[in-house]
Amino acid sequence: MHIRDLAGEALAGLLARPVRTALTTLGTVLGITTLVVTLGVAATAGNQIVGRFDELVATAITVEVPESENVPLVEWDAIDRLTRLRGVESAAAVAESKDGANVSVRANAIVDPTRVTAQTLTVMAATTGLPEAARGRIVRGRFYDAGHIRRGDRVAVIGDQAAKMLGIGDLDRAPAIFVGGHAYTVIGILGDLRRERNLSTAVIVPPTVGRRFGLRDVTRVLVNTSLGAAGLIAGQAPDALSPGNGDMLQVIAPPSPTRARDQAQADANALFLILGLVSLVVGAVGIANVTLVTVMERIAEIGLRRSLGAARRHVAAQFLLESTLIGLAGGVIGASLGVVTVVGVSAAKQWTPLLDVRLALAAPVAGAVVGLLAGLYPALRAARMEPVDALR
Repeated sequence: MHIRDLAGEALAGLLARPVRTALTTLGTVLGITTLVVTLGVAATAGNQIVGRFDELVATAITVEVPESENVPLVEWDAIDRLTRLRGVESAAAVAESKDGANVSVRANAIVDPTRVTAQTLTVMAATTGLPEAARGRIVRGRFYDAGHIRRGDRVAVIGDQAAKMLGIGDLDRAPAIFVGGHAYTVIGILGDLRRERNLSTAVIVPPTVGRRFGLRDVTRVLVNTSLGAAGLIAGQAPDALSPGNGDMLQVIAPPSPTRARDQAQADANALFLILGLVSLVVGAVGIANVTLVTVMERIAEIGLRRSLGAARRHVAAQFLLESTLIGLAGGVIGASLGVVTVVGVSAAKQWTPLLDVRLALAAPVAGAVVGLLAGLYPALRAARMEPVDALR
């Protein structure tokens, strides 16, 4: 049988039942579309996840300042020198001490024996850049400024969890908290922390006020850098904070996240690939079932062809070609729908679409291979039929 005759017979067999052929092709279309969409969306979303992972993890530096019996190693105004370094986006100095770790804080001066009016909170001192350095925001009120620090005003900013514990939600009436027998006006509530989450249960006061709680010296410096500048700033920060004593400071810089990031992305891609292959297998099973039903319906046709001289290989080749054409058509349509879906999802999310061109080009081939494999058993069964039995 000439290849053109074989192709014509296979095409005629498919077009003879257009609705069934379309429904059979739909299984492959769904499988290929799912495969392209899952891999494309996985790559696109993985790129966004990697970018956020780098932004949140690979840009945070902490400088630990040890205690000094003589002069403090890091002055409070040293933050100004640090922020002038190229690549530093925000920084803040923080002071903590054992005396300020468990301090009784009350929201009013009334002692009620029937209820708990006091909470044990941590009192900390910090510079004005703390909200940005802790990657949080002031959810109520405001943060104290340089004027409050210079005048030594008794003001405080509390974490959002501390505000709930003390029953403070509205700052319009300038509520006060009592710490160590002294009243401090709450001017802000700090929340939405993505770094230093312990600040959510802390009371933060200006450095000039923190001396009353033993918060005289800077104990930690929080630094946020631009992406890619963490390694450089980690080497420059000690000298900027404490010229001549930089080697005494301990810098905690983020390790390179490349290996962990690539492994996480590879795991995500493998998961989506498995999901796509499962969908493709479902489509292959659909093609095999419909092709087998087609063989059973065309027993008389097969018997007539065999009696007119068609060999077993001719019958097998015809059904294999039909199933391959179904898979190829499903692959082309599925690849097109998959690419359009990936671009549409990326546009809706304002992402940059990432799709391997080789995947889009290989999808129709994958569909044809699936159709070929799915048609093997039905084709072999058709080829094994004896002409007499088929005509009978």
